[in-house]
Amino acid sequence: MIPADWPFAEHGRIVESRPHRWHVQQVGNGPEVLLLHGAGAATHSWAGLVPRLAERLRLTMIDLPGHGFTRMGTRARSGLDPMAEDVASLLRTLGVEPAAYVGHSAGAALALRLSLDAGRQRPVAAINGAFQMFDGIAGFLFPLMAKALSLSPLTVPLFTLGSTPSRTRRLLEGTGSQVDPLTLSRYHRLVSDQKHVAGALAMMANWSLDGLLRDAPEHHAPVLLLAGGRDRTVPVAVSRDMARRLPDARMVVETDLGHLLHEEAPDLAAGALLSFLEESGVIARGA
Repeated sequence: MIPADWPFAEHGRIVESRPHRWHVQQVGNGPEVLLLHGAGAATHSWAGLVPRLAERLRLTMIDLPGHGFTRMGTRARSGLDPMAEDVASLLRTLGVEPAAYVGHSAGAALALRLSLDAGRQRPVAAINGAFQMFDGIAGFLFPLMAKALSLSPLTVPLFTLGSTPSRTRRLLEGTGSQVDPLTLSRYHRLVSDQKHVAGALAMMANWSLDGLLRDAPEHHAPVLLLAGGRDRTVPVAVSRDMARRLPDARMVVETDLGHLLHEEAPDLAAGALLSFLEESGVIARGA
């Protein structure tokens, strides 16, 4: 059940598209744009952006498998490549063919994968895109640790039972971002939900960027890399590295913002996105 006070709840519905039961929200008018949140978030992540974009764009927002109000059918398809296949299948069910993709963090990697796999590549806007795994031994150990945690029947209940607003605030501050009390309360609702936490763990346990990094030089549609200089989750250097891999990339660094850049400063983020979509020909200039 989607709470009545959840952002844009009136635009939400549950859609069956195997193997998952997806929470989908659609709002606005104009060219189709798909919004993809990061690991551990949900459609609420776009609450500040939607009112600033919906007059010029038809926005489709989804909760990724196991996140928010999307019920995961199988953990086996929580990795990047199978998740992209399942999202593409959902879009066919919805009759949506995106003119552009916008993704945050891991959602940015998913957006780029979707564009690469589509019959026609489309512009991609990546907000603090998580295009790199941890370096060295951490890159090997972290997925194994996440997998072990996701398989333990005790991990998720212990995590959610220990969840408090102050702990959630510390988690968010660890990203380098400062969010308002309403945003904090929404994140706290999510991290207190066992199914949501299990979905986020499954995603982390199965995530691999090897194929995406290999294929990135074949993406010839424009890409915007919007990065926060205070991001403690995905360093700016990750976006710089991806900019070197992509044939048509432009990078913008907002020095005073963190990982949740679009939630901290929705006016700034919306302006950057609309300018990019104008430059890319998705929407008319000055409309």
